[in-house]
Amino acid sequence: MNLVFLGTSAGVPTKVRNVSGLALRESKGKGWYLVDCGEGTQHQILRTRLSLTSLKAIFISHIHGDHCYGLPGLLASAAMHSRQAPLTIVAPAGVRAWLEATFEHTQLGLPFALEFICSDQLPAVEFENIAVTTTRLSHRVPCYAYTFTEKHPDAVLNIEKLRQKGVPRGPLWGQLKQGMDIEVAGERLTSDAFLTFSHPPRKIVIAGDNDQPVLLREACQGAQVLVHEATYSQALAQKASDVGHSDAQRVAAFAESVQLPHLVLTHFSPRYQPGSQGSPSIEDLRQEAASVYSGALHLARDLAEYRLDKTGHLAEMTGE
Repeated sequence: MNLVFLGTSAGVPTKVRNVSGLALRESKGKGWYLVDCGEGTQHQILRTRLSLTSLKAIFISHIHGDHCYGLPGLLASAAMHSRQAPLTIVAPAGVRAWLEATFEHTQLGLPFALEFICSDQLPAVEFENIAVTTTRLSHRVPCYAYTFTEKHPDAVLNIEKLRQKGVPRGPLWGQLKQGMDIEVAGERLTSDAFLTFSHPPRKIVIAGDNDQPVLLREACQGAQVLVHEATYSQALAQKASDVGHSDAQRVAAFAESVQLPHLVLTHFSPRYQPGSQGSPSIEDLRQEAASVYSGALHLARDLAEYRLDKTGHLAEMTGE
C-alpha cells in the first residue's frame, strides 16, 4: 500500500504546498483511492503515475473547501478522459447536495455512474482488495477519518482442509483464495476457514480535520500508520482548539499513547515556512512532535510517496 501526498497545506495553497489531497495506491495493479480533493488536486495528479480511469473511490472527510473544491473539476476531467466505470464517493451529505447543484447549474453530465455513500452513517465499504471503515471526528462541521485495511494479504490455501471437504481443484479454489465464499454439495464454505496469511493485514488510518485525536483510539488498534493534520504548533494550541484543529504535539502524544509505529503529519498552516530557516517553520512542528513521540515520524510534502511494506514498515520512496 502506497501513500501519495497531493496536497499538504491547510486552508490555502502555498508556492510549495497544495491544499488537501491524498492518494492511497493498492499493493497490486493500478487501483487507487482518493482521500479529499482540494482545489488543484487534478493538477497534482498529472504530476504522478495515477490515472483517473483507475480511481476506485473518493473519500471526502468534510465539506470545507480546502478538502473538496477540486471535486467537480476532477469528475469532469474523468469524463473527458472517457471513463465509463462507476465511481464510489463516500462523503458527508452536504457534499452530495453541493455536487448535484453544481452539475445542474454548470450542465455537467457524466458518462459514468456515481454511487454516493453518506459518511454521516459511519459506513463500512468493501472493495476487492481493501476494506474501509469510518470514524467520526471533532471539527466545526461533520468530519470523518477513513481506515483502509488490506483484505486477504498473501493468502495461502489450506490444501488438506480442502481435500477433507471434497472441494475439487479448479475455479472454486481460486474463488476461495480471492476471499469469496463458495457452496459445495449444498454446504456454504467461507474463505476464511481455508486461508492462512503470511503477515498481518496492512492498515492505514487517514484522518480529516480533528481537535481530539483520542477519538481515533479504536481505529488505530492494529494500524501501522496514522495520517493526521497538525495545523499549528504548541504555541497556538488554544487557537487550534478554537477552530477545530490539532497541534503537532497533541497528535504525537496520542500516537505515543497507542504505540503507533508510524505517524505522518500533514495539513500545515501556511505560516510555517519550509525547512528550518526562520521561524515559525515546519521544523518547529517536527521538533514538538518528536519530543513526545518515539515512533517513526514523517512530515508530509507535496508529491512525496511512501510505501507500507508487508512487514508493516513505512518508508519514503526515492528515485523510482
